[in-house]
Amino acid sequence: MILVEIFIVWRCIRAAQKARDVSGAMIAYGVAILLFFQGMANIAVNLKLIPVSGLPLPFISYGGSGLASLMLGVGLVESVVMRHKPLEF
Repeated sequence: MILVEIFIVWRCIRAAQKARDVSGAMIAYGVAILLFFQGMANIAVNLKLIPVSGLPLPFISYGGSGLASLMLGVGLVESVVMRHKPLEF
């Protein structure tokens, strides 16, 4: 599951690099940072490295509003991907 989360974060960063405008890049970077820190905080809590914070593991742990906001964020990133700039050779 950690590899899937790393893949999603990598795709968000890649979408930010290919974004046509600055606002699209900031959306993609913001979602990537949110997913990364939320996942790492949850994993660190489960390994007893940091105190319990109450953050759910993205897309895995139960939580209605957290899951809805992550789905909204990924939808925004997919919108940025759909409108990316064409490749230049």
